[in-house]
Amino acid sequence: MNKTNNSLSETISLTKNAAKRVNAIITAEEKTKKYLRINVESGGCSGMNYNLTFDNKKNEFDKTYESNGVIILCDIKSWVYVKGTEIDFSDDMLSGGFKLNNPNAKRTCGCGTSFSA
Repeated sequence: MNKTNNSLSETISLTKNAAKRVNAIITAEEKTKKYLRINVESGGCSGMNYNLTFDNKKNEFDKTYESNGVIILCDIKSWVYVKGTEIDFSDDMLSGGFKLNNPNAKRTCGCGTSFSA
């Protein structure tokens, strides 16, 4: 029997608030790009930075997830660092924005945009 290897701990998901915000951005900016892409780049005060962008192309080795109506793409190299991550959104005036709850992060910076694993 073939099973996909997407156990709960390996997924990348969005909360309802994050999905609502992503869809609002796509609508407001009339984005033709239909996927949310998450990847990791070196840098930041903790060693690695999260990068959320919009894309319209799936690459051959991308991991693909659907969460609350949004399709999320992640390249395989970044996925090793962000599997199991839940992306949330808050519109709080002081600490609002997208927040990533990454179970692989050993340390995060104060602003929450970089981490080490």
